[in-house]
Amino acid sequence: MKIVRFLPLLGVVLAGIVLVYALEKPTSVEISPLAGQPVPAFSLINLLEGELSEGTFSVPTVDQSLLQGKMQLLNVWASWCGVCKKEHSFLLELQQQGMSIVGLNYRDKRSSAVATLTEEGNPYRAVIYDPLGELALDLGVYGTPETMLIDPKGIIRQRYVGAMDEAIWQQQFAPVVETIKLELLEKNAQQQG
Repeated sequence: MKIVRFLPLLGVVLAGIVLVYALEKPTSVEISPLAGQPVPAFSLINLLEGELSEGTFSVPTVDQSLLQGKMQLLNVWASWCGVCKKEHSFLLELQQQGMSIVGLNYRDKRSSAVATLTEEGNPYRAVIYDPLGELALDLGVYGTPETMLIDPKGIIRQRYVGAMDEAIWQQQFAPVVETIKLELLEKNAQQQG
């Protein structure tokens, strides 16, 4: 009889353990339906640009051409995302090592996103502001953080759902980066030959 009284409590504790495990477990590489496809067309605001002049505020837009011309990461993040904060220092390291990273700020307040980058450091060469999640939806994003490797033609080559760290980078992204570099070398050799 006494055991029956504790069953609801046991259920709550087990549910809590499952929830913590689900939120903390590493996620994996996703085979994106867009893998091998170009980044979808878009036109959105550049989060970090804009100027006030003569009483008007000009807000420059960016489009998919931002993600062409060089190999780069597209990192989906938000200031409200706790897991994004975990990967932030690693993104700063990648940027310092020469990796070009574009941010996709997902369903966030502009002021909060700018404040986060000001306080924590900015690993991004540009930040696409997607307050309604339109581009994210087109990319198949269903949460933050997510990171995609984009080749110089604007083709999505790799996608990872979860916090990026050194182990994930070495296992999932570095081999694809090397493949892209070899492809570029072969292309240059063919053009010269």
